[in-house]
Amino acid sequence: MKKDFNLFMSQLYETNATLDFYCDFEKIHQNVEDIAISLNTLNYLIGKDNIQEAVRLLWDRDPKAFQVLDILIAIRRKDEKMYLLPDKTARPIKDLYATPEGVVEFLNGTGLTKVFQDRAIKNLVDYVFGVETGLDSNARKNRSGHVMEKWVRDVFAQNGIPCEAEVQCKQLPEVKAVLGSDIKRFDFVVQTKKQTYLIEVNFYSKGGGSKPSETARSYTELSSKIDGIAGYKFVWITDGRGWGGVGAFKEAYEEIPYVYNLTSIIEFVNMVRSEL
Repeated sequence: MKKDFNLFMSQLYETNATLDFYCDFEKIHQNVEDIAISLNTLNYLIGKDNIQEAVRLLWDRDPKAFQVLDILIAIRRKDEKMYLLPDKTARPIKDLYATPEGVVEFLNGTGLTKVFQDRAIKNLVDYVFGVETGLDSNARKNRSGHVMEKWVRDVFAQNGIPCEAEVQCKQLPEVKAVLGSDIKRFDFVVQTKKQTYLIEVNFYSKGGGSKPSETARSYTELSSKIDGIAGYKFVWITDGRGWGGVGAFKEAYEEIPYVYNLTSIIEFVNMVRSEL
């Protein structure tokens, strides 16, 4: 198979993001809705000069409302964030929500007391909607991968290529025996009369840091192992201008037999169709 690295690089997309990529407002709205009652309860603290007294009054009525305080400083309970005590030991932030004194310590220590007293926040539900929007930006990297996977899946479907998505390595005993715990699943598996193609899919926009280089090196090694298994071939479908300037990618492109982007994927499609 003739390969042209310069052509491959010239075909890479700047982005795979449409306008609905940047924020998942349906998810954001649901996250806020799930805690809206508690947030509305905490609205009582806004504008109160005596935060300690206000916290005590709320605590007597609804101590569970304080369990949502994490989101006010843009963290989630599942993250188990810690804070440093004067004696240099660490303590989970969530421990502060167990008593009204702890809540006051949290509000004073984070600066929220002053924010509430100054009325810098008018409504905690609206405020948290903004916080959730900011936190959702952290999910864009995963969404980019999902968009790429959907794109590839659609190409296969449009061209009549049967495929199986998210195949666990344990479903392929021959592969599992060679890879061990190196990889848990493949994005797609396409089986023909001639080969079984194990496919990994990703997209890297500019500014991907060290991750693209690590991926290129790991896939080079993965390809070598899989291609050594009778009846199996590794396929890498990737795209994005994040590959520009990544030296490890050129090496991977030259060493991995089956590397495609969203333009050249049709070459893989045609090869597979000839084997069905």
